[in-house]
Amino acid sequence: MQIRWLTAFLDFGASHFGTEVTYWRAITGSTVSPPRGEHREFATLEPFSGDAHLRVQRVQDGAGGVHLDIHVDDPRAAAIEAGELGARMIADHPTHLVYDSPAGMRFCLVPAVGSPRRARPIRWPEDTISIIDQICIDVPAPLFDREVVFWSQLTGWPTQQRARAEFVALRRDPALSLGILLQRLDSAGDSDQGTDIEKGTDTNKGPGNASAHLDLATTSVDDEVGRHEDWGARVVARYPSWTVMADPVGRYYCITDRNPRTGQ
Repeated sequence: MQIRWLTAFLDFGASHFGTEVTYWRAITGSTVSPPRGEHREFATLEPFSGDAHLRVQRVQDGAGGVHLDIHVDDPRAAAIEAGELGARMIADHPTHLVYDSPAGMRFCLVPAVGSPRRARPIRWPEDTISIIDQICIDVPAPLFDREVVFWSQLTGWPTQQRARAEFVALRRDPALSLGILLQRLDSAGDSDQGTDIEKGTDTNKGPGNASAHLDLATTSVDDEVGRHEDWGARVVARYPSWTVMADPVGRYYCITDRNPRTGQ
């Protein structure tokens, strides 16, 4: 399949929806679109430049999580390919198809519209530059190798090993605002795995399934952490090249020392 765009969906529980949207709008420097959907459950975080790659959804059951929308020319043709690679259909809607990857990572196949433009990072008053530009799929160790093969074959993007053995990235498409990183979760209690704490936070998943969190790239992790703390986030763990954060209602994400313009 030819991927035209990627969108990360932040799925928020109904009781925290307003608080979560306010926080994520603030740290991304976005505006929020008017709500849409049958129950006004969807909205878009509109960047100051380029096209949106972050959206929000209010879910009625559980605390929510993160899922990925894959924009393609023909979702039903792409669905056949996804099924042949081991994905499992969850729902068939007129506007989109919902699937789980072999390890249980939720994604949707949606029709591509137009020619989206990549969003530019934001330069903040303290001269820090940042952007949310990566979705990290956290995969239990026994399922990791198959999951890496699945996402590489589904996207057509080759893998790139990172400095730490538990991370594998897919080669970024420079036309897209989001990249994909996979992390092997060797054990739920391994404190050296900075984002293991994301495991199990997606209440739409069963135990032992893959979940996901968002990564932000910045020119200054310390400045970015301080800005997020001012909006009510807290530091969970610090590592040499990233810091694990929890937003005001406990959703985990990472602030990483990567180039916001290239993702490298």
